[in-house]
Amino acid sequence: MKNLVFFTGSGISKESGLKTFRDSDGLWESYPIMEVASLEGWNKNPALVLDFYNERRNQLLQAKPNSAHIDIACLEEKFNINIITQNVDDLHERAGSSSVIHLHGELLKSRSVIDSSLIYSCTSDLRLGDVNEFNHQLRPHIVWFGEKVPLMEESIEIAITSDIFVVVGTSLQVYPAAGILEYLPKNHPVFYIDPNPEIVPAFRKFSNAKIIPVCATLGLKTLIKNLNNLN
Repeated sequence: MKNLVFFTGSGISKESGLKTFRDSDGLWESYPIMEVASLEGWNKNPALVLDFYNERRNQLLQAKPNSAHIDIACLEEKFNINIITQNVDDLHERAGSSSVIHLHGELLKSRSVIDSSLIYSCTSDLRLGDVNEFNHQLRPHIVWFGEKVPLMEESIEIAITSDIFVVVGTSLQVYPAAGILEYLPKNHPVFYIDPNPEIVPAFRKFSNAKIIPVCATLGLKTLIKNLNNLN
């Protein structure tokens, strides 16, 4: 079976009711980025940061995978599927996908502020004073701006083994994540699903790219038709 790698962003989860960050009504309009998504913001006002992610977590627990998530999971019947996602939700997993890398962390997990390898399940509100067995304060298991993306190298290795690379619901403007495209050869088969695709320099190099300028749920239907024609 061919190796099919999906690179997904907030646009795929938007249709499940989860707010994106960069839309006109997105999360960054209500919350200054550096106050809730940086180590500096955490050190300045950890309670605000915890409240922000508690709200996101509660929203996620009410959300359900949409047909785009489900269609990707169903493609495992015909392809070796790997998902590299910028999203911190678990909708790919709940849809049935078996191989998902979360570049920016996971909302339903927490970790020690002292030792980032100490990671825990987190399905309820996280507060100041919530500690682990070593009396370390717990923080969201999220990669904040300025922090290293620990799974970047593994993601690049997976991307370059793909036979087909599919971008879904991302502006391709968040680095270093979007830099994955730079490791693919210019003749690599690439699909880009997004209602407002950003044709960034890293994408322009591809001579064999197909843009599907619609939302994720509709775009996956079109992708599946294209993949069937390739077989």
